[in-house]
Amino acid sequence: MNVNKYNHIYQVLSSDISEGNYGRGDVLPSEHTLVSTFDVSRETVRKALNLLQENGYIQKMKGKGSVVIYNPSMDFTVSHLTSFKEIQQLKTKQYTTKVVELVQYPAAEFPKVLEALKLEADDRVWRLIRQRQFEGKTHIVDTDYFIVEMMPGLNTRIAGDSIYEYIEKRLGLTIAYSHKEITFDPMNEKDLELFGNVIPPYTATVRSVVHLTDARPFQYNISKHLANEFKFVDFSRRFQGG
Repeated sequence: MNVNKYNHIYQVLSSDISEGNYGRGDVLPSEHTLVSTFDVSRETVRKALNLLQENGYIQKMKGKGSVVIYNPSMDFTVSHLTSFKEIQQLKTKQYTTKVVELVQYPAAEFPKVLEALKLEADDRVWRLIRQRQFEGKTHIVDTDYFIVEMMPGLNTRIAGDSIYEYIEKRLGLTIAYSHKEITFDPMNEKDLELFGNVIPPYTATVRSVVHLTDARPFQYNISKHLANEFKFVDFSRRFQGG
């Protein structure tokens, strides 16, 4: 079986579901129709449908077919390691990014960052602050710390587009995994300046330490979302046996 074929079907159907072309409760085309549409074997179609089911897009129901169970209320995923630009490409609600700050600092000024990124006091870090806005309103504020030695060419143009694309395509590094924690915090003076006067004045804050494939930590991220808009939705499936 050609792995690229079933992955292609998976990507097409998962994008259609994510973009709302199929709503929750809708039934996907039959296996016979998909075989004809994509000009592949039934086994390839079944492989793609199994992958959709495993990842929470559909549930196969006897006598009914592949029923969409995807929940579109999940604005941003915190359970996967994905860049903001990649998330945007899957959403119909398009945000703009405003770079507020891109400045180098001694790592010693940020003790938590120094510890998380395993730095020395005289190492330097970029502090990057970006607002994610929709229709002129700030919904998310991202503050990122990167090691200057690893990313000496970082600039506001790259910061306004996609940091991860720059790291992986330009620098040739591979981003592997992250550790995250979520808290709900009262807004400080800087938050109120960036978000404006919002009620309630609280943020859902996602803190992450991101690592490369060689286990080196390279990014400390603090992503603040308006608390009254934040939704944490994850999908879990119980596997039988074991």
